Amino acid sequence: MTKSIELSRLFKSFANNKGGTLVLDNISLSIAAGEFLTIVGASGCGKSTLLRIIAGLEAADSGVVLVGGQSIDGPGVDRAMVFQDYSLFPWLTVRQNVLFSRRLAANTHDNLALERGAENERALRLISLVGLGAAQDAYPSQLSGGMRQRVAIARALMSKPSIILMDEPFGALDAQTREVMQDLVLSVVAQEGTTIVFVTHDVEEALYLGSRVVLMSPHPGRIDTVYDVPLPRERNVMMRIDPQFLTLKRTVMERVRQTVGLSLDRSVLGSIGAEASARQHS
Repeated sequence: MTKSIELSRLFKSFANNKGGTLVLDNISLSIAAGEFLTIVGASGCGKSTLLRIIAGLEAADSGVVLVGGQSIDGPGVDRAMVFQDYSLFPWLTVRQNVLFSRRLAANTHDNLALERGAENERALRLISLVGLGAAQDAYPSQLSGGMRQRVAIARALMSKPSIILMDEPFGALDAQTREVMQDLVLSVVAQEGTTIVFVTHDVEEALYLGSRVVLMSPHPGRIDTVYDVPLPRERNVMMRIDPQFLTLKRTVMERVRQTVGLSLDRSVLGSIGAEASARQHS
């Protein structure tokens, strides 16, 4: 069962030698059950902190977090996280890594019980779903970065979470592998019907994956703009060159720059170029 997320007036600070730094400032946001929401913004805008609060790994200083209408007080099996660094156990095979989340949820050390039953069947189905059926007995050291992230996604889905929280999961991958992984996530999520909150620095990735894109501004982190993505839910590579997509991409990229005091103003760029040319000839 998918669940909605409701954030209301969240504030979060971190202590330092100056007393404290406000990281999140008055964050309010509604995420519908089954929605694929992406969050983008410059470094320091609190994207990852917000994700960790939803996961229950961090507590807000004040405000309300509701998941499926219920207040949360810590991590739960209804919420799974996928990190950039894969976080796989090197001594476990692909199948064993995927099964591990069920072992935690069941609070058991009886691996044989898990491997003999329906849990093992689900693990194998998920491994096949992410394209690793032939590698189920391989160890992480034998896999590429993209393959390891596929394992991490399958493991996150293993416990049938209502929500998956993804923190820059493709940030360490090359461009071609990254695009393959984006299509994989869209395909898998469509079959599993999970609510997704996906954090990224990549504006194109945010627009390609999300039905809405939340742009956060930094220092402290605030919600600056929420963009609806006017594309069919079923995405394909040709949408990346659709004029509507490119126009929205330029709009969001310019706004990201504005939130950190930068601009793509041609007159400014022209003056910088003229100054550089003058220095070369001086």
